[in-house]
Amino acid sequence: MIDIPVETVSLFLAASVALALAPGPDNIFVLTQSALYGRSSGIMVTLGLCTGLLFHTTAVAVGVAVLFQTSAIAFNALKLIGAGYLLYLAWQAFRAGASNLATSSSTVRDFRKLYFRGVVMNITNPKVAIFFLAFLPQFADPENGSLTVQLLAFGGLFIIATFLTFGAISWGAGSLGEWLRKSDGAQRIMNRVAGTVFVGLAVKLVLTER
Repeated sequence: MIDIPVETVSLFLAASVALALAPGPDNIFVLTQSALYGRSSGIMVTLGLCTGLLFHTTAVAVGVAVLFQTSAIAFNALKLIGAGYLLYLAWQAFRAGASNLATSSSTVRDFRKLYFRGVVMNITNPKVAIFFLAFLPQFADPENGSLTVQLLAFGGLFIIATFLTFGAISWGAGSLGEWLRKSDGAQRIMNRVAGTVFVGLAVKLVLTER
């Protein structure tokens, strides 16, 4: 059994939605597919991406829980690596310019292919695994119960938040895609917001104690 405070769950969900909204390869791909081929295509890609997140959630829940419980050195090393990677993401977000959403090289419209492409894109991206290693453990607390179960629960919440956010992007992709193509400033603002979130998470991770 686990007993996670409502405040922690609320903070986690807010951070997850903010991260899902931050411009990146996954949501830009969902956006372009939805804008070009319709909402259903975007939903299928989103389902594939979320299926890939199940893999990363399970891997992190098993591995990180063991590190937390057995090795202070491993815990601190993981914490510093995670914080460093989050700061790297912040640096990339702050220096990022506008993305070109006007064209897409993908012409795949078969739903099954779109779903499996989402799965492969997510599972084969090592940055997702590293990000999960940096992000999920920040919200787990041994006093709230099994670390493994907590990490699985947070992973599930992240998947739900991602699906709902990407689903909303798919639903409104027609107008949203047109707006982003015309507004370089809007993309830059979203990048700055993402960078700020990553810096805050890095600081929180560094201050986390075993």
